[in-house]
Amino acid sequence: MRSERHEGNGLQYITVVPDEYSADSSYPLVVMLHGFGANMQDLAGLAPAINADGYVYACPNAPISFELGPGQIGFGWMTPRGGGTAEETSNSEKLLSDFFDAVFKQFNVGPGQAVLLGFSQGGGMTYRCGLGRADHFAGLAALSATLPDQDELAARLPEGRGQSIFIGHGRFDQMVSDDSAQSAKSFLESNGYSPEFHIYDMAHEISGEELADLVPWMTKVLPPKE
Repeated sequence: MRSERHEGNGLQYITVVPDEYSADSSYPLVVMLHGFGANMQDLAGLAPAINADGYVYACPNAPISFELGPGQIGFGWMTPRGGGTAEETSNSEKLLSDFFDAVFKQFNVGPGQAVLLGFSQGGGMTYRCGLGRADHFAGLAALSATLPDQDELAARLPEGRGQSIFIGHGRFDQMVSDDSAQSAKSFLESNGYSPEFHIYDMAHEISGEELADLVPWMTKVLPPKE
C-alpha cells in the first residue's frame, strides 16, 4: 500500500491506497476519524488489516491542537470532558463536511460508496456527521465512542433509517464508559435502526477481536473492489 500526506483546504489528511491504484480507477472509500490526543496517522495503520487491495482510505487530522505534555502535541475535534464549546464543534463539523466533499471528488466516489469509521471522540463525530449523510455513507462504525447529545442527534436523522451501524466498545474502558455504547444502541434502536453491537474484554483500544468482527461487517456493507 502507498500513503500520501495532503495539506487540504481546511484539514490536513493522509490517504492510503492499494499499490495498483491509479487516478482513473474506482474504489470504495473508508474515512477514519481519530480520537482525542492522536493525529491523522493513528488509524491509517488499520488499512492493511482491513483490506490492502479493495479500498482507498482517507484519515483527516482534527483541527484543534492540544499540549498533552512537554513537547507532546495531540489533536482533537473539541475540548474533551465537556469543556468544548458549540463554536468548536460547529467548526469541526464544517471542516469535516468540506473534507468529505473534497475526498469524494478526489477519489471519484459515488453515493453510498463509503464507510465512515471513528474511534473515541472521532466516533462521536461519526455519529454527528454520518447519521445525516446516509446518501454518502453506506455504514458507520463507532469504536469506543462518545455519544453526542441525543436531542441534537435526533434532529439530524433522515426519514430512512436503513444505514448500517457497527458499535464496538471495551468492557474495561476507563476513558469512555460502556454506558455510552449502551446509550447509543438504545437511541438508535428507538429511532428505527438495527445496529450491530459488540462489547469486548478490552480497554480503550481497537483489539484484534474487534477487527475480526468489524472487517466482515464492512465487507458486507461496502464490498471491496475485486
